[in-house]
Amino acid sequence: MIDQSTTAQLAGVTVRDRTGDKLGKVSQIYLDDTTGQPAWVTVRTGLFGTRESFVPLAAAVAQGDELVVDTDKDTVSGAPQVDADGDLSDEQEAELYRYYGTTAFSAGAEAGVGGYDDIQNRGLGRDTSGPTTDEAMTRSEERLRAGTERVEAGRARLRKYVVTETQQVDVPVSREEVRLEREPITDANRGAAYDGPAISEEEHEVTLRAERPVVETEAVPVERVRLGKETVSDTETVSGEVRKEQIEFDDLSGAARDGDPRR
Repeated sequence: MIDQSTTAQLAGVTVRDRTGDKLGKVSQIYLDDTTGQPAWVTVRTGLFGTRESFVPLAAAVAQGDELVVDTDKDTVSGAPQVDADGDLSDEQEAELYRYYGTTAFSAGAEAGVGGYDDIQNRGLGRDTSGPTTDEAMTRSEERLRAGTERVEAGRARLRKYVVTETQQVDVPVSREEVRLEREPITDANRGAAYDGPAISEEEHEVTLRAERPVVETEAVPVERVRLGKETVSDTETVSGEVRKEQIEFDDLSGAARDGDPRR
């Protein structure tokens, strides 16, 4: 179980739900005002960890460098959005209680008195009068960490279909035409000219022939087509809100030397 002795080990650890799915990393820890025991953590979720969701520590177990909570990923994703900026108000407290149905509330919370506050306000390494504070104060700030993930962006397929179009082709053709030829009577054709009766009626027929175009089709392969993929690199700009701590110097004795920063 999680208690105050293990609180310092929770900062930044990976949080998993009861089925083993990863939820995110611990951002802030909230203690019960009455018992002083850790009661809630906020978990950074989302693609770049820009969202913080409250998760109850009731029945949570630390396993190595991970924290396993007694809820599931979908429930955490749908949790009420409460600003993780300090004490929980009575209304925020009640809203989270109604959502999770957890009994991890102090008697003060059940009585309508604010029951939780952020561990960052309880003196663990931050308050100058805190029990774990040394002579120095650590200033931290958040940094954006951007990465990439591969997602399906679309699909392409080859599809073959038949279309009909009209083509024109020039085809050379030849034909026979009748031509009347006359030749005079000579010694060479005199015999043929006098062959037959002197005067008669006759008919002579000549067959004329011509070529005509004949059209037919044949299927021939003309090309091969396939789908290929190539990787194109580009740069996209992403943005997110980050927080950073500022340290002020207050001279309570009024004996600050020249050059000391004050506000």
